[in-house]
Amino acid sequence: MIQAVATATPDDADADNASSLAELVEQTEIPAALSDEMECLAGAIFFEAKSESLAGQLAVGRVVIARAASGRFPSSYCGVVYQPSQFSFVRGHSMPAINRASEAWQRAVRIAVIADEGLWKSPVEGAMFFHAAHVSPRWGKTRMAKVDSHIFYR
Repeated sequence: MIQAVATATPDDADADNASSLAELVEQTEIPAALSDEMECLAGAIFFEAKSESLAGQLAVGRVVIARAASGRFPSSYCGVVYQPSQFSFVRGHSMPAINRASEAWQRAVRIAVIADEGLWKSPVEGAMFFHAAHVSPRWGKTRMAKVDSHIFYR
């Protein structure tokens, strides 16, 4: 079991020219327009992990993606994010307002693109669940790692 992870690794040839996740984030262009799905993914990263390391932000994004692909959760990023009682930042069926000019939002969008395209492997690849380290749910799931202030599970 990994206690604290702050690194991630390139996942395919597109990321081979980046020597670090930070470098890849810097190189990743923000799309001119985001689809609703990418808005949901970036929003989850922003609200759940904007103060975390890049590896922590990527890990949160990859959980949303893993859930959407699993067949156990809704099959879209928005479906996963807006599923009742899953994300504390969701109120009703909406997210709070986001300052889209902020550096934190722009970083979340870049991480969302990287996560969606599988350009960098998360240190908790395959995780389906996470929670803040300051809470202790009784889940009975297999703990994978603690990344920044979140604990990830299969």
